[in-house]
Amino acid sequence: MCGIAGLYHLETAKPVDPARVRAMLHPMAHRGPDGSGEWTAPGVGLGHLRLSIIDIAGSPQPMASDDEMVTLTYNGEIYNFRELRAELEDRGHRFRTSGDTEVIIAAWRQWGPDCLSRLNGMFAFAIHDHARGCLFLARDRLGVKPLHYVRLSDGSVAFASELKGLLRHPLLRREANLSAVEDYFAFGYVPDDTSIVAGVEKLPAGHFLLLERGKPVPEPVCWWAPDFSRRIRASESEAAEHLVHLMRAAVTDRMVADVPLGAFLSGGVDSSAVVALMAEASAKAVKTCTIGFDQAALDETAYARQIAERFATDHRTRTVAAADFALIDRIADSFDEPFADASALPTYRVCELAREEVTVALSGDGADEAFAGYRRLVFQHQEERLRAMIPAVLRRGLLGPLARVWPQMDWAPRPLRARATLASLAKSGAEGYAEAVGVTGPAQRARLFNDAARRALGEHVAEARYWKAMAEAPARERLDRAQYADLKIWLPGDILTKTDRMSMAVGLEAREPLLDYRLVEFAASLPAAMRVRGGTGKAILKQAMERYLPRDILYRPKMGFVTPVSQWFRGPLTDQARALATSSTLARSGWFDMAEIERIVAAHQSGRRDHGRLIWQYFMLEKSLARLFGI
Repeated sequence: MCGIAGLYHLETAKPVDPARVRAMLHPMAHRGPDGSGEWTAPGVGLGHLRLSIIDIAGSPQPMASDDEMVTLTYNGEIYNFRELRAELEDRGHRFRTSGDTEVIIAAWRQWGPDCLSRLNGMFAFAIHDHARGCLFLARDRLGVKPLHYVRLSDGSVAFASELKGLLRHPLLRREANLSAVEDYFAFGYVPDDTSIVAGVEKLPAGHFLLLERGKPVPEPVCWWAPDFSRRIRASESEAAEHLVHLMRAAVTDRMVADVPLGAFLSGGVDSSAVVALMAEASAKAVKTCTIGFDQAALDETAYARQIAERFATDHRTRTVAAADFALIDRIADSFDEPFADASALPTYRVCELAREEVTVALSGDGADEAFAGYRRLVFQHQEERLRAMIPAVLRRGLLGPLARVWPQMDWAPRPLRARATLASLAKSGAEGYAEAVGVTGPAQRARLFNDAARRALGEHVAEARYWKAMAEAPARERLDRAQYADLKIWLPGDILTKTDRMSMAVGLEAREPLLDYRLVEFAASLPAAMRVRGGTGKAILKQAMERYLPRDILYRPKMGFVTPVSQWFRGPLTDQARALATSSTLARSGWFDMAEIERIVAAHQSGRRDHGRLIWQYFMLEKSLARLFGI
């Protein structure tokens, strides 16, 4: 795993100073502790930071072709590179190295942009082709690896794996994008279609960008997207058998490495399935690691230990407690943009624990999105059935007003907390799901900002990207639309950003076998009844894994990787929460109603409301604003 950066002059082939490329690489050194390099030619400069995984000594980057007409800088792993190499050799290509980097160069020369559909892996790369007079930027299907870029005033385009790389360029003006702050409060992260730094863009997952000298910057081209419009013709037992076959292939593909390898093990279905298949394929004990919590209700270490014992893994555990709040500055720096998924903290800890013994770790990320494992997707499936039975005029006219008078009961058992369900049913499926996937609703967000900020935001609606994605989804059933939107928005913006930044922060490569594109395409072809059954998701995945995992692992209620910030802000972190109301950084931004922040903290600490996630959002935003804009 690596970090990349570079510059490309669109108008004229101006010289590129190698020191400028090195400066962009420097703040991302954690992504590639094993080496670095830069390459420049008239009008272009490419830089690379290396974390050596395969062909440790033989594939330095940036890498040029034999005739030096094509040069590549690349972050990622291509899992089918050996098969591709054999095919390319049959077509006359010759190779000097044994890794996957040179295979990408040959694939580009053979097929051009169409090479992307032949790559099975996670990647973000830049190829400069002198003969074609272009720079080709590409990102993997699901957005496992990041790529940021910006158009600069001197006619160049700069790109980097992380925002901090771009920020080292002196022509990038650090102006805050207020609409991205609104999006951040809506979802807890800044989505991939925007950036908190005005002008910066993120190449979307499954897209490429072809830059040609003398031409304006085009719109990115989509080369892959999940397709829920097709359905398999198979029985459940046949589907389950095929799923095991796909999972086994995805896991074994990701076990190829020339460095020590292990796995994250939470004790949930997904990571347990990955560990089970790793143990099946490995002659040695699989190295596994687990993070627990100092709150018993959220701790899954006992389940993880059960799986570790079942498959005789070399298992280690560490506990996250309120004292780990001291890591917040390091975590905020790793993300650059504000990122308020509080599970980033235990994710950092589990990556840190893994890195003590391995360089590559397999995770269970992706199954919830592909197989409808989240509770919100199950609720959406159930609510859509009700929406289909109740006329829209009745839902809006009766359920909407009822939701407004229903008491807010954060403390009550779930069956009594009907306000959110009633409000959701009163809306369309897209409107209801967009708010369900968010962390701070539109009405509450409006109270966070002062009058000037609300005027500046105008008609901007953070949830609109979900409405659009669900409307455009290639789908057969309503559940398909919600899953499609999650795969396009939530997965790259939250889950994969979290895993990439936290693993790279400690020089660890994380691999996600359950996001193998063949698995995702298969999951999208399943009827909803094979994904959601009996009020729970991932039905076919659980059925497929019954031969490997005990029922109390497969069918226990989903806990999730939840950090107990709400309890912390009423206990050991009380003072930190109260200090937000007088935060000079938040006040100087000129966006917020500071009295509202004080009310939010007071209501949370009194127990009247649960605002733990919102308080965490303020904390992470405060850290990012100070770093990015010196506020």
